[in-house]
Order: sequence, then structure tokens, then C-alpha cells
Amino acid sequence: MQITGAMLLGAQAVRGAAGEMRAFAPALGKEIEPSFGLGGKAEVARACELAAQAFDAFRAAPHETRARLLEAIAERILGIGDALIERAHLESALPKARLEGERGRTVGQLRL
Repeated sequence: MQITGAMLLGAQAVRGAAGEMRAFAPALGKEIEPSFGLGGKAEVARACELAAQAFDAFRAAPHETRARLLEAIAERILGIGDALIERAHLESALPKARLEGERGRTVGQLRL
């Protein structure tokens, strides 16, 4: 898992132009890389526009199609592997076992 500091708008990685921030590692007491570009009004408007465009098509899609999408999301989350747990642990200082449980719960809900 490579963290770039970009946000995804549609199928594009976009670096927000409204400033930047870094995640904070509480166990280390410091900010960590990379910096994240903050979204401004234009990015929020674009995200809302894309969501509105996708809503009707997704709602009209057969249940099987929607289920396949949620399954694919679950697989992608699992596919990130331990890198997801490591980063979440770094940013939150939560125990890794707790984060593994949260990932499992999330994947389970997506599959339901």
C-alpha cells in the first residue's frame, strides 16, 4: 500500500489545493509522511457531482451487480494486507489485534 497524499475523485488521484496536513503518530509524538493535500470547494463540488452522477445508475443496477461491487471492495481491503494494519496502528496507536478485528468486521459487513 503506497500512501501518496492524494485523494481520489472519480478515477483520478488529485492533490488538493487547499493546503496540506500530515497524520500524527501518537505513540511517536510526531507527524508522519506523506503530507495530504486538503480538498477545497472545487474538490468537494466535484466529489458531489460524481456521486450524483453515479447514484441513479448504482440504484438501478441489479442486486447481483451491487453485491459484486461490495465483494470487490472487501477483497481490495483484504488485499492491502498488513500494510493497512501497520498504518492504522501508527496513526491511532490502537492495538493491532483490535485493528485486525475492525478490518474483519468491515469486510464481513460489506459481504453481507
